[in-house]
Amino acid sequence: TVMEKMGARHGQLVNMENLGRNSHRLEFEIPTRGLLGYCSEFITDTKGEGIINSVFAGFTPYKGDIPTRNRGSLVAFETGESNTYGLYNAQERGTLFIGPQVKVYEGMIIGENSRPGDLDINVCKKKHITNLRSSTAEEAMRLIPYKEMTLEKCLEFIEDDELLEVTPKSLRMRKSKLSRQDRQKIKGRNI
Repeated sequence: TVMEKMGARHGQLVNMENLGRNSHRLEFEIPTRGLLGYCSEFITDTKGEGIINSVFAGFTPYKGDIPTRNRGSLVAFETGESNTYGLYNAQERGTLFIGPQVKVYEGMIIGENSRPGDLDINVCKKKHITNLRSSTAEEAMRLIPYKEMTLEKCLEFIEDDELLEVTPKSLRMRKSKLSRQDRQKIKGRNI
């Protein structure tokens, strides 16, 4: 799988060496763009046993586009503060990048959709409180731990219509057009 993924990212195998005891050394020449975001995939593919190292070899001609993700983004469509109830409903739609009590704004990317295409979702939604309580309805909401996004992971994740905001306290991904109506107008023109 490592060789397949490096090939898809325009990597060329230069040297392959058997080190014994079920370990190998593979040397590739690959564009730097191809390595962005690959480290986490490499660790997953090698089950934490692999070691990756890179050295700048020089400039080469453009080798083409690097394949991007085939899933969409979960996009917040309301400005406010995320809460457990809203995130509990959102986690069924994909992988979340934020936890509860995080300030979000319209157009901010809060996760990765499990399907192709972007999905606008409300993580600021609060549970309606009623006077009627039942023992079955009072089950605790448990959130799946969210995926921590590093700068490298964010750069690999964003598409052409998305931006990355870097501040001293946080990394935020967002759509270039924050308003849902503006994004739908652009999407309608491209069809």
